[in-house]
Amino acid sequence: MSTHTHRVGTDTSVLADCLEVPGIGFIPVNAFVLLARQPVVVDTGLGLPDRDFLARLGEVMDPADVRWIWLTHPDRDHTGGLFALLEAAPRARVVTTFLGAGEMSTECPLPLDRVHLLNPGRRLDVGDRTLYAFRPPLFDNPATVGFYDERTRTCFSSDCFGAPLPTPELATGADVGAVAAADLRGAQLLWATVDSPWVHVADPAKYLANVKALEALDPDVVLSTHLPPASGVTATLLDTIARAPDADPFVGPDQAALEQMLAGFQPGGPPQP
Repeated sequence: MSTHTHRVGTDTSVLADCLEVPGIGFIPVNAFVLLARQPVVVDTGLGLPDRDFLARLGEVMDPADVRWIWLTHPDRDHTGGLFALLEAAPRARVVTTFLGAGEMSTECPLPLDRVHLLNPGRRLDVGDRTLYAFRPPLFDNPATVGFYDERTRTCFSSDCFGAPLPTPELATGADVGAVAAADLRGAQLLWATVDSPWVHVADPAKYLANVKALEALDPDVVLSTHLPPASGVTATLLDTIARAPDADPFVGPDQAALEQMLAGFQPGGPPQP
């Protein structure tokens, strides 16, 4: 396990983690803490047995003081510490959509009195700033809602802009600038085709309109669940994802490839039918 905590600006912390995907690389898996007047936790990390989200959050702030848990979408790499945090933070409410709350209820129902439904295009007042909710151009779950912090000009983009990286050190790093530009572009286009395969069949004009809408917000900082913090490179990131529809579609490993992988990990080779 490789985890690190980074500060971005004066009031945002990145709880960085990663997962290795054989044949792909190390996928960053970040959660964030926005120390607004009403503190906001953005996603709650992985739910693997060796992760303790509350302990990691406690390095940044007292979990009891959390007021909002912005769930960018209810996939398992975003919800690992959610229910533990709800118990530890009695005043916290989960910001999600109607669909997001419904998806969560298929595993462990969210208490509805602790849900705050917020749709793209709306704003959330967190005491000293407002957070503008938007649908990122790329996403793998229809409940996805990121947000733009209008005070710090920081974009929290959920899965959008993600990239598998070659080492855990790069995947959990403090600045995406440590990744060579050409390598980053290739990794982001790979991620786009893996995570959002619909981009190849979407209407190109409508897709690019969503990219332009994010460009109009003009964020200084982009924080993605699956990318190290990115400051001052928004134009480059947007240019990359604008090319996603024309990237080669991703074709995953088949059974023969899986058996080759298993043979590499098991001295006796893959199980025989």
